[in-house]
Parts: sequence; C-alpha cells; structure tokens
Amino acid sequence: MKIEVLGPGCSRCAALHDNVLRAVRETGAACEVEKVSDMQRIAATGAIATPILVIDGEVKSAGRVLSPDQIKPLLG
Repeated sequence: MKIEVLGPGCSRCAALHDNVLRAVRETGAACEVEKVSDMQRIAATGAIATPILVIDGEVKSAGRVLSPDQIKPLLG
C-alpha cells in the first residue's frame, strides 16, 4: 500500500504525516509512506485544500488533519 501526504510543508501537513506514521505503526500495516510537497503533484489530485491524504492513488481526505484513529480504518 502506498500512502502520500501532500502539502506545502506547513505544520498541519507535518501533523497529518506524523499521524499516518503512528497509525501505520499501531496497525502493523505494510505501507510505503511519502511526504509530497511538489505543487504540480498536489494540483494533480484536484483537491483544493491541504493537507491531502492519498492512499493507493485515491484521495481519502483533503483539508483535514485526521487522527491516527481516523486513519486506521483507511488502511484496510
């Protein structure tokens, strides 16, 4: 599973990235987690607010900092 946290590098983006890492660690899911700040890749998602959470190419959340407990169900 590939997880991407997209955003310009703001504190909200960092918080979402940290929460994703925590959720992955707590569930033991086999995931590749990437932090993306490239504006072209961010724009390509079509989302208008950051941070953006993308799992296996599908936008799961935009403009919100999900908690680890909110992320865990998205990991399958």
